[in-house]
Order: sequence, then structure tokens, then C-alpha cells
Amino acid sequence: MAAQREWLDRDFYADLGVSSDATAEQIKKAYRKLARELHPDANPGDTAAEERFKRVSEAHSVLADDGKRKEYDEMRTLMASGRYRADGGPTGGFGGAGGFDIGDLFGAGAGGADASDLFGGLFGGRSRKTPSAPRQRRGNDLETETTLAFRDAVQGTTVQLRVTSPSPCTNCHGSGAKPGTSPRTCVNCNGSGFVSRNQGHFGFSEPCSDCQGTGTKIDDPCPDCSGSGITVRPRTINVRVPQGVEDGQRIRLAGQGEAGRRGAPSGDLYVTVHVTADKVFTRSGNDLKVELPVAFSELVLGATVSVPTLDGSVGVKIPAGTSDGRTLRLKGRGVPKRAGGAGDLLVTVKVAVPSKLDDAAVAAMKSYAEAERASGFDPRDGWAR
Repeated sequence: MAAQREWLDRDFYADLGVSSDATAEQIKKAYRKLARELHPDANPGDTAAEERFKRVSEAHSVLADDGKRKEYDEMRTLMASGRYRADGGPTGGFGGAGGFDIGDLFGAGAGGADASDLFGGLFGGRSRKTPSAPRQRRGNDLETETTLAFRDAVQGTTVQLRVTSPSPCTNCHGSGAKPGTSPRTCVNCNGSGFVSRNQGHFGFSEPCSDCQGTGTKIDDPCPDCSGSGITVRPRTINVRVPQGVEDGQRIRLAGQGEAGRRGAPSGDLYVTVHVTADKVFTRSGNDLKVELPVAFSELVLGATVSVPTLDGSVGVKIPAGTSDGRTLRLKGRGVPKRAGGAGDLLVTVKVAVPSKLDDAAVAAMKSYAEAERASGFDPRDGWAR
């Protein structure tokens, strides 16, 4: 019950330093700021910062999930109205919030106990759920970031991430028991994690106080993790970034988040990818764009010029009489698609005007200008009318 009250008493908004009406983006920014400040790598040996880091991560895992946040807000409203106490018990009535199940918020309560079992039955009746094997609460999800060069993001790459987080203890492999020993079934609850008691006409089922609702007891705890099955340690993760990832995109790594207690499933790790700008290419969906500097004579007379692509340079034919600013399309030379194929490369020609010409070039330009006028060409014909 103590652990259940601890969950219900938590103010996740206060943990992140945001208001209860904060937007998803405000919650995300607050979490990232606190995670950087409190990260164990930035505070070596500071147990207070480590504990605060865990609380912040836990708060974010609830408030960043729309479904969990909605149920959490509903729970806070019920508690504020006095319809439920902080210890998870009803203050009156027979249905609470029309079937609202606090246990659904976290999947399981203290030590895996479902909060619906805490309320029990009335007048000697059975609880709403028959106690069964205790459910283990998975570890929290974690977030981190990485920055990629533009071409690595487009073509795909593998990066190494250094993460410091609660991880399965390497000494006991997450069991919590000293190597060579094993957790034993709790005799008080026969491994169910629950005990029943009667109080007058009321029957209650609550987490076993001997095993804290886990269903097992550890007589000889692992010295490295003190029986929790978890230690905070740095680890290196190889992350395969798929081709075509965009700036700001998140990659989910299942089971790479915070470890669950005593062998419970780990949470997930979400990696936000930041992509640096490229000096040659820009991107529009699956298409790449590039501006190609050309001489005026190449547009007038036509030419074949070399254009960079992701796989090297290719020759592009500029038709005679091409206008400045025209875009030429090279099929299949853009961003690779996950389903196969690739986008296009869009080449926009831009006239490069020389800042200085020698005497011969100047004389040639003057001759050209005279010939141009004689031919009747007027670049401003019909302009501004």
C-alpha cells in the first residue's frame, strides 16, 4: 500500500516544473532541460541528482503519453473532489468515476498489484478482480538525441550512442538475488502478490506486505544492486539509422530504455535525430535540390555540364536557349525510399556573372550586344505592361 500511495501522491507536473495545462511541446522542452541538468554523466556521484533524474524520467513517461496523461488528470480530479483517498481507497459510493481504474494508468500498482484489487468487494463479496500472478511493471521509456550529417541521414548509417541509465544488473542478470541463489516464492501470499483480509462486512485484497506485491522474496540480495536487479551504468548502443530519416524524426528502440525491477521488461529508447545542413543539397520530401552555376553562353548555346549527386557526378545536358532559373529533373537521383526506388534530383540553373573581364572578352561582349540589338531581341519586350 505504501508504494501505491507514493504513486498516487506524486505530482508529475511539479516534477517537470510545468503547469497542469502545459502543451506537449512545453512538457518535452522541460523534460529535455532537466534531463541534461540531472543526467548522471553530468553529476557523477551525486545520488540526489540521480534520484531526481529518475523522478523526472518517470513523470515524462506519463505526461508525454496522451492516454496516460488523460487518466492521470482524471485521477487527480477524483482525488481533489474527495471521491478517492491518496491511499487508493474509495471515500464513498459504489462506482467511483464510472469504472475508472487507477491501475490502468501504470499497468500495475505497487510491486505489480492492480489498484482495482485494492478496493475489494462489499459485504463479504469478492474483489472486482480475482488476484492472480503479480504483473511486473516495465521500465520507463527514455529519450536521447543524435546529430547526423545530411548525406548520412539521406543514405542511412549506423551510429553509437552512449547512454547512462538504470540497466539490468550485470552481476545477478536482473534477478536481484546473489549469484548462485534464486528468489523464492513468498509463503505469505503463495506467490500471488496479494493477501485478503476482512473488516466487518467488507472484504479487501491488497499487496502482500512481506514481498511488497512481487510474489517472491530474496533472502540473499545481490550486493551490487541491493536486490533491485537494477544498476545505473553507462552503456553503448549501436543504432541503425534508416535511409531517408528527416530532421526531428524519432527512432524507437524497443527494450533499450530503463530496466524493469527484478527482470521486468525494459522500457523503450526514443532517439531524436537532428540533421545538419549540406553545402550543396537541400531536401523537399524525397527530392533533392541543387543550384547549378552556369555561364550565359552555356544557356544560349547549350552545353553538357557535370552535376553532383549522392553517388558521384553525372553529366547533364542543358538545351540551347535555356532560361536562367529553369529547373531540370534527373529521375531517381534523389533520396532513397524505404519501399524501394528514390526521389528525383532537381537542378536549377543560375547564371554566374563575371565580376571582371579582360579586353578581349569586353570587345567580344560589345560585338555580341550589337548583334543582339540588330536581330531585334529586346529582353524587356512586354515587361511591366
